[in-house]
Amino acid sequence: MSTLLEDVLEAHGGLQRWQQIRSLQAELSIGGLLWDLKCRSKSVAKMTIHASVHEQHIEIHLEADKKRIYFSPQEVRVETEDGIPFEQRSDVRADFKGQSLRSPWSDAQVGYFNGYALWQYLTAPFLYSYPGFQVEEVAPWQEDEETWRVLKIVFPEHIVAHTRVQYAYYDSDGLLRRHQYTVDVMDGASGVNYAEGYQNVDGILVATRRRVYSFDREFQKIQEPLLVSIDIDRVELASDSMSWR
Repeated sequence: MSTLLEDVLEAHGGLQRWQQIRSLQAELSIGGLLWDLKCRSKSVAKMTIHASVHEQHIEIHLEADKKRIYFSPQEVRVETEDGIPFEQRSDVRADFKGQSLRSPWSDAQVGYFNGYALWQYLTAPFLYSYPGFQVEEVAPWQEDEETWRVLKIVFPEHIVAHTRVQYAYYDSDGLLRRHQYTVDVMDGASGVNYAEGYQNVDGILVATRRRVYSFDREFQKIQEPLLVSIDIDRVELASDSMSWR
């Protein structure tokens, strides 16, 4: 484990505390241009999630659509809130191929994208200590007259992610400030994700506000448009495992 990762884990609450947690629940408000382009802004505006933290399983409740979506790397299942099956897919990632920026997304695509992305955002940085991850500290980054330490993360094949190689930028307090990646399911679109609004939730520091922009060839943030906004209105951690259906 890199020295930077050790410092970061401690700053976010410590690996020992995280290992006592088995699942989390959260209420989120989500917006941004991406969801307008995908014709799903109403669908994602308010959602509740229930996720395992040591396995990539997440249940998403879309309040406006009155649907539940179950995501795992193996499949995506969509049901009505009454439990009536709506759609079940094992190859959702293939559905993104050949789409344009304005191609609308199905329920399964909404669940797939949000499932893997939100799971990573809410389990990082502890996720990076899991088996199969490769991490190393690389050259620091300067932004807004601040210097941030940078962790290069290589994801294992069994974890679904935006892309295999990502970069996390940490301030002197050890907290995430910037997360940089490209998005494979959107033809390699660039994303730079800023985290703030940290709250202590049962001993774990959680960023409750995220704003995602594109970046240019020099990896500088492009100020407009705002692609995705994520606000966590409530989050709870539990020592009980998630009941996966």
